[in-house]
Amino acid sequence: MATAQDVDEEVHKVKSEDEEDNDPDPDDEGSEEEDAEEKEPKEPKVRDTPEDIHFDAIVNTLAFHPKEDIIAAGDIDGDIYLYSYSCTEGETKELWSSGHHLKSCRKVAFSKDGRSLFSVAKDKSVHIMDVEAGKLIKRITKAHSVPINALLLVDENVLATGDDGGTLKVWDMRKGTAIMDLKHHEDFISEIAIDSAKKILLTSSGDGTMGVFNIKRRRFDLVSEYQSGDLTSVSIVKRGRKVICGSSDGTIFIFNWDGFGATSDRFFVQAESLDCIVPITDSLVCAASMDGVIRAINILPNRVVGSVGQHKGEPIEEIARSHDTRFLASSAHDQLVKFWDISKLPELSVSDYRKRKKKHGKLTSLSKKAVGNGDNFFSGLMDEPDTQNKKDNTKKEDDDDDDDDDDDDEDSDSGSD
Repeated sequence: MATAQDVDEEVHKVKSEDEEDNDPDPDDEGSEEEDAEEKEPKEPKVRDTPEDIHFDAIVNTLAFHPKEDIIAAGDIDGDIYLYSYSCTEGETKELWSSGHHLKSCRKVAFSKDGRSLFSVAKDKSVHIMDVEAGKLIKRITKAHSVPINALLLVDENVLATGDDGGTLKVWDMRKGTAIMDLKHHEDFISEIAIDSAKKILLTSSGDGTMGVFNIKRRRFDLVSEYQSGDLTSVSIVKRGRKVICGSSDGTIFIFNWDGFGATSDRFFVQAESLDCIVPITDSLVCAASMDGVIRAINILPNRVVGSVGQHKGEPIEEIARSHDTRFLASSAHDQLVKFWDISKLPELSVSDYRKRKKKHGKLTSLSKKAVGNGDNFFSGLMDEPDTQNKKDNTKKEDDDDDDDDDDDDEDSDSGSD
């Protein structure tokens, strides 16, 4: 028979074993910490540019919000999409979409305050959307008798539109009526631009001419001489002293301000076409082509600086610049909207001196995503203070005196103005 002392010893032994079982194992603690670390969400990756946006149809037109990181896109099905974009992976998201247009959306543009989004389409209508709510707030049906192709917001109350037949209309949006209705082009109006004084309105046309209109006096002034190929775009550069037009044959035509009748210069770019031109600075523009390449081009001195980006083998429909000049967006037949880093382009300086280029040489890559090696960003393009380089250039210039005509086709004979 067990004594009381034996029972007490047995109870104490059981308690000791239980306490040992409850003591945490150091190895188990380490495993739990590792499991906790694995469960912690990883930091989202931050990219140099926002991710590509995929669409179900070809995007014809793009526009950046004037104040926020928002982009609008219109496609060939007539749908309009609004996206917020971010360099953080997974943060680029669709805000809303609209299918109010019955046919292909040709152009979208934000109001200056960013509250309204204007659009025109092949269905001949003008729509105004509320940006925050994504709702249609105004529609002008049958604004033109033929499909509308071009759109420009002059101010908060005045809108200009151009159609496939060459007619320009200027609208008072407070009344919803046209205050100008003029036809002086024989083919479609591709783009519309206006000077800083909001007085002279310029149009580029598929008939190869540039139109000049005075919207203050509500009258037509003149059309330029016919140029080779369709004029696909029009932009004002050099602080309002020059006007440039892109063309379907890859030529940039340069006009003096107040000398719109005839070109002052022309610059051939080795590209299938120049369908869209966006100014980045007073002298530097980005131009998109049917060959899928976006080129940075300096105006006076005329130089193709390099490649900003590309849609490989796919014609580019439109390019647009963000409100902070950090990104360029492009849309092409691959049904993608891509973003390109152009933040360093305004720092670019192009020398008047024309260096000899190798025949059939590749374009200099101006971003990590552009064709070629991004490591040579602006290599050989900036003005070099090095004395030895100057000596080499002087010697090279002397050697080239007898064969200046061998310069690459992408360099014009023009100097700075």
